[in-house]
Amino acid sequence: MNEQNRVSLKEKWKRYRLNHSAQSIAASAALYLLLFLCAMAIFLPSIWAVMTSFKEETEVLDANVTLFPKKYILDNYRHILSNHNVPIFRWFFNSFKIAVTYVVLYLLISSMAAFAFSRLKFKGRDAMFWLGMSSMVIPGVINMIPHYIIIDKLGLVDNMFAMVLPGLGGVGGVFLLRQFMKGVPMAYDEAAKIDGANEFHIYWYVVLPMCLPVLVTLAIFSFQGNWNDYVWPLIVTNSAQSRTLTAGLATFSGSYAHQYGKQMAGAVLSALPILLIFVLGQKYFIKGIAIGGIKG
Repeated sequence: MNEQNRVSLKEKWKRYRLNHSAQSIAASAALYLLLFLCAMAIFLPSIWAVMTSFKEETEVLDANVTLFPKKYILDNYRHILSNHNVPIFRWFFNSFKIAVTYVVLYLLISSMAAFAFSRLKFKGRDAMFWLGMSSMVIPGVINMIPHYIIIDKLGLVDNMFAMVLPGLGGVGGVFLLRQFMKGVPMAYDEAAKIDGANEFHIYWYVVLPMCLPVLVTLAIFSFQGNWNDYVWPLIVTNSAQSRTLTAGLATFSGSYAHQYGKQMAGAVLSALPILLIFVLGQKYFIKGIAIGGIKG
């Protein structure tokens, strides 16, 4: 009887393992299928845009839609880069100059504020910090009219600083850097003070170098946000020579309303700097995200 019970238990265990294995395989297959569909939903529009930029206009407007072009051409890119009515190199230069200026100033201001809120002790420090954080719940669209009035009063309309100054008040970078700096031991500050360092020396030579991965992560996000900004540059620029790439492409799209190949070529060209910066800073970007998660 005992022998029969042992055999029965073994058979039940085998059947359970087989059923469990089949369920695990089915669940894994369903998960991978879902991830594949999500990836396709994310990347398919970008792939379509890139492929369309290499198509002839007749093929783009053809009723038989295909993802890949029948014949790869560079005419759309040649037309954009050689068209004197579309100063795309000027727009590239404007966007790059404005984005770099914004990133440098934003990192400097955010890191200084984060150092003060994380390392210095003064009355009302925490209340001031959380008051600033509460401004994040205000939609940016609401601030557009006050920002424009201030920019107009300062005489900065159609000036590059009109696209730099409003964004410097963002507190997201302050929060990210403060959370990281709070994880840096105060023993470094005390050792630096023994060697005669003041607060600025501690900030610049001790704490800031430790924040390099987070600074690179914040720089990538800040550059991307400023580079892709569309509505605000369109509002504060009047002349074609002062426009950024996104604002310029808006007028470009109006001139080539039904020439989707040229529009997609312009969109691809505008995305290249962001991709390049991400590739170059990928190591620090991933490290910064990981460290930020641990510190938080």
